[in-house]
Amino acid sequence: TTHFGGMPGINCTQATEFSLAGFTEDPASQVTLFLFFLLTYLVTILGNLGMITLIRASALLHSPMYYFLGNLAFVNLCTSTIITPRMLVGVLLGKKGITYAGCMAQIFTFGLSLVTECFLLAAMAYDRYVAICHPLLYPLVMSPERCSQLVTGSFLLGLTNGVGQATAMSSLFFCSPSAIDLFFCDISMLISLSSSDTTLSLVILRTSSSLLGVPSLLVVLVSYVAIISTILSISSAEGKSKALSTCASHLAAVTAFYGPLIFMYLIPRSDTSRGGDKWAAVLYTVVTPMLNPWIYSLRNREVKEAWRRLRKIK
Repeated sequence: TTHFGGMPGINCTQATEFSLAGFTEDPASQVTLFLFFLLTYLVTILGNLGMITLIRASALLHSPMYYFLGNLAFVNLCTSTIITPRMLVGVLLGKKGITYAGCMAQIFTFGLSLVTECFLLAAMAYDRYVAICHPLLYPLVMSPERCSQLVTGSFLLGLTNGVGQATAMSSLFFCSPSAIDLFFCDISMLISLSSSDTTLSLVILRTSSSLLGVPSLLVVLVSYVAIISTILSISSAEGKSKALSTCASHLAAVTAFYGPLIFMYLIPRSDTSRGGDKWAAVLYTVVTPMLNPWIYSLRNREVKEAWRRLRKIK
């Protein structure tokens, strides 16, 4: 046993692995879940890799919006790959254990991906704002250099978040055995499991949420307030429809991303009413990365046209 500081009188063994809760113990349901998650993961890989390939191959899609979308597809691939394969192994083989190092790796990579996606969605909202509200300035404002800076900044902020979260978690002590009531290592649940003083970890978590999550969401909201105001001032119905169609895909992606996150982390509720957390987590870790490329493919004429041209060349 080990005695640790900050919590006098408590002795226990440091956890070397965590147990991740599954969705059900029923064998028939486990097979159904495995097939669902496997199909979702394959569609995610196919959709996002296809989107990245199409954007690189088609000159029609060499514009700021699709440059951001290509990077978003890469982040979606990473997010899904961090979570889903490990979950598939757990559902199929019943292996619920994840090593301490594996858990910290999930915290780091997921923290990186989550914040990077927040700022990429903000950059895309800003891109739509400039395109609709200041079209004459668009080529100047959204230059290749500016777009590259926005993407690089998004990844650097994501990296900062990942390092901060992993550092905060690695300083905590966990008694063995430790069970997480989720299918991946979620930072808020890990903090609640820790046997040591979690004050610093909670401060880091809340600070990163405030300094990184809130500004990116504000950029999206302010951009769309300005966009809607501009669209309403357009006199022709055709002009309004065209302006709205350029935003519809991004707005759907933002809703699919932020909706489950807000439900999971920002809506206060008691421990007994947290039953929906697992499915909210499925939405933003598994389903949303799958949906994004299809949202942009099905609703976007340029993507459809680029796909047609590529098929003709082949």
